[in-house]
Order: sequence, then C-alpha cells, then structure tokens
Amino acid sequence: MNFDPLFEPFQYKNLTLKNRFVMAPMTRAFATDGIPNQQIADYYSRRAAGEVGLILTEGTVIDRPASKNVKDIPNFYGDEALNGWKKVVQDVHAQNGVIAPQIWHVGNTRAGEWLPDAPLESPDTMSIKDIEDTIAAYAKAAKSAKDMGFDALEIHGAHGYLIDQFFWQQTNNRTDEYGGKTIKERSKFAIDVIKAMREAVGPDFVILLRLSQWKQQDYTAKLASTPKEFEDWILPLAEAGVDIFHGSQRRYWEPEFEGSDLNFAGWLKKVTGLPTITVGSVGLSGEFTKAFTEGAGAEKADMSELLRRYERGDFDLVAIGRALLQDPEWVKKVKEKRFEEQHDFTASSLKKLY
Repeated sequence: MNFDPLFEPFQYKNLTLKNRFVMAPMTRAFATDGIPNQQIADYYSRRAAGEVGLILTEGTVIDRPASKNVKDIPNFYGDEALNGWKKVVQDVHAQNGVIAPQIWHVGNTRAGEWLPDAPLESPDTMSIKDIEDTIAAYAKAAKSAKDMGFDALEIHGAHGYLIDQFFWQQTNNRTDEYGGKTIKERSKFAIDVIKAMREAVGPDFVILLRLSQWKQQDYTAKLASTPKEFEDWILPLAEAGVDIFHGSQRRYWEPEFEGSDLNFAGWLKKVTGLPTITVGSVGLSGEFTKAFTEGAGAEKADMSELLRRYERGDFDLVAIGRALLQDPEWVKKVKEKRFEEQHDFTASSLKKLY
C-alpha cells in the first residue's frame, strides 16, 4: 500500500496543513477547575512534533452556567483559562503545528464526575433569552479563538450535546421557531450559532462543524433517514458559514444510506462540495500493525479501505482519536513506515497525558 496520498498538503482559505491527518477531539478532563496548564500544552505540542496535520483540542466550553458536566473540562472564557490556551497555541506553533479549539456546550448531558449543583440547559428548558445569550457566548468564544492565534475553530454539534439536542426530535419538543417537526426546522439554533461565529471571525477564518447521526444516548439514532432529509439538514448549515464538515461515525467504513457505500463524510462532501473529515475507529484493530505490512486487519480497520475511499475522493482529511492518545508519534511512524513501533491503544492511556 502507498500511503503517500495521505501526506499531501491540504489548503483551504487561510488553513494550510502539512498532511491529511487530524487529531480528533477527545475529552481528557486534566484542566484543574477548567484552566489549561503546562501539562496540557506539552500534551498537544507532542502531537505537533509527531507531525499531526491538524490538532483539534478536546471540547472546551463557552461561558454559560451549564456548559460543562465535568469540573476539569477546560473553559474557553475568563482571563486565566484563555491565557492557558494562548500558551497551548504558542507551544504547538513552536513545533510547527496547526491547532483549532473545539467549542462546546454539553446541554443537559450528565455523566461521569458530573457537577450535581450545576444547572441544566436543553432545548426544552431554555428561554429565548437563554438561547440568545448562548449564541452570543459562542460568538465570543469564536472571537477569542481568532484573537489568541488559533488556526481555525471547530463547533461541537454531535453526540447528543446541546446543538445536537436541538437537531434531535427526541430532545427538542419546542413549539416556537427553534423547534419543529422536520430536521430543517430544528436546525435553526445551529444555523444562528454558525452565523454569529462567522460574523465574529470574518470570512477567511476556517470554521469546522462536527456532526453525527449517533448519540451517546442512542447509537442507532438517525437525524436524517434518507438522502433528501440529509440535504435538508446539511445544506443550510453550509450556507450559514461552515467551511469543513467533520462526519463522526463509530466505524468509518459503514455506509450511511442503503444503495451506496458512501460513509457519513462521503455524503457530507457529496451534498455540499466542501472539504470533509472522516473519523471512526481508524487504527484501533488489534491487528493494525499487520495491516500496514501484510495488507490485512480485523474487519476493515486496515488502511487499504481508508485509502480506497480517500483516493476515490470521499473525504479530504482523516481524524485519528484513541490511537493518538497512546502514541503521539503515530502519524510520524506511518510516514516513516515504522509500523512495528506503533503502540496499540489501551485503556491505560485514558488515565494520563502521554
């Protein structure tokens, strides 16, 4: 297999990447009381040194009372937290890396070390004033990202968190302009957020949007059951100002709709014509090192299937998640064909910042 295509540069607007590999956002909760520290700066700068094309940070929350569900998720507001993020950006840039924050609001999701005294915000409980204030907080976070020198930003619109709760009929029972029977109607909140963030950063700063059909609450959920519903959902988001769509799947090789083997990212690109990122279990097979040297691997976790889809033009970028938690040089080892040196993902990598 020839991996050279995945090491072609990528350029869109003012965003230039050395290769097609992206570090997927992964919640770590090592920011004590929400403040990014030097340990976190070192964690990201190691991935930059390991030649990851684009680093997407863990979800970092906007200035709203219910934006986080774990105390040590990083904040993206307040002088102390923003100074911490500025140091992260400086250290990543010192390693010739490119980095974007993932801007987040968890909505009414509560899990793990959740905050029992924190208020909940969800489509069904938010007043119009709450919605307006939340949109303003997203826009403020966007401006902060640009002002601090981040290279782009990503909006978290997936996995059953706040923006996704507005999309989903099961969690959005509003009867006003932010509700509705169709996915197109229920997309108004996301559209207003995107427009406000675009206005805050101007036309050339790249905005990514991460979307999923599946939810933490329901792995089989479908926001769009047909290609037509998919277009009704996605096209208004593109028109609102999204530059790159990040299509989250649990397994990237699974088709999105019957009659086509296109995955989620493939459909996003087909419908919008914009660049897309694919993600979902890339590099997690126990046989993954064999996949490089023998062209085999458990199920379709080998790179031949990824390369086939990439070279067909289904997507432009490939996000790596858990494999990069264990091995910050994972991408560099692929480039240098040091496959036998790659470390398999283990649960222990969740307990520290390698």
